[in-house]
Amino acid sequence: MRRLGASRYARADRTDGGQAPRGGGAPATGARASARPARLVPDPRGTPFTFWYALVLLGTSLYARYGDPATVSALLHGSSTDVAHLATVPLLVLFASALWVAGGLASPYALGLVLVLTALERRVGGPRAAAVFLAGHVTATLATEIPVGLWVMAGWLPETSLHRLDYGISFGLLASAGALTALFRPLPRAAVLAGVSALLLLDLLAYEDPLSNWGHPLALLTGLAGGPLVRRWAHVREQRRREESQEQA
Repeated sequence: MRRLGASRYARADRTDGGQAPRGGGAPATGARASARPARLVPDPRGTPFTFWYALVLLGTSLYARYGDPATVSALLHGSSTDVAHLATVPLLVLFASALWVAGGLASPYALGLVLVLTALERRVGGPRAAAVFLAGHVTATLATEIPVGLWVMAGWLPETSLHRLDYGISFGLLASAGALTALFRPLPRAAVLAGVSALLLLDLLAYEDPLSNWGHPLALLTGLAGGPLVRRWAHVREQRRREESQEQA
């Protein structure tokens, strides 16, 4: 679903007649920017937000699978971002709903989240990657649930619609994926967006969960809208890395 764009190598200034920089090794930025398989997965030092968040999701997914069914059901319903909860405890459920993976570890969203968030955090940093994820999660949730409340008030939907079960990471994941593509070259970006859009269209045509299916494109668009800001963040972060590398040389 993603492909991390190639990082640019920082060029070392040559001040000794074209000889390699002192120390005999490759520039530090080049080492960091090289494409290594280990960089595709999170680690506590390089991507702390993704690493610890993934561990939390692993724990909740295992509990959802092996824990007491009644307790699990109560927790999931208590974490649901349905209209009833959003009207009474909005901050609690917006946070708690992102602690569960719909479908558990077998869901493709679980692997997608790890890969996408790792790539995004390496380029823009943990707090900003978290901000992108939350922006998509909150925006798409409110954009799909608020109309439900209005339709119930108008009598177009039954009151049971106020208590639908709604939780998971998919909105945040798609916003993060949309933001990440802003760092790609035009052709790979177009290819990734075309593939993701095709999958979302198939979900809409299947019409199994209309609210979530409409929320997914909204989350993706939220990430795409933040693309210019994400590029700016990545540029600033790369500049800082280059400055640190020059100071250490």
